[in-house]
Amino acid sequence: MGKSYRDLVVWQKAMDLVTATYRITARFPREETYGLTSQLRRAAVSIPSNIAEGQGRRGLAEFRHFLRQASGSLMELETQVLIAERLGYVTSSDARDLLQSAAEVGKVLNGLVNSLQKSIGN
Repeated sequence: MGKSYRDLVVWQKAMDLVTATYRITARFPREETYGLTSQLRRAAVSIPSNIAEGQGRRGLAEFRHFLRQASGSLMELETQVLIAERLGYVTSSDARDLLQSAAEVGKVLNGLVNSLQKSIGN
């Protein structure tokens, strides 16, 4: 694993998702600052953070563990986007864009997890 986490396509896509999440949540009602806004942002930030931390670990099994953590945060983010849409904090169009971005991250993340799975045999 000689490459930097910054070279990983999944990390780059996850960073784009963070940026989009922050832009959209900036328009949420003020009373949601410590509620849904904060939760969405934390979930989004957790995705590339776990990818980076896992890539910096010693072994492939640890890396896979952190990628699974990132995947959990991704599911959290998707759920929170749907909640925000139901509450009318985000338009259907913005929700669709965020969910599409999240699906892209998920696809690449799953591919990486599966690749590591084969490498370590578990």
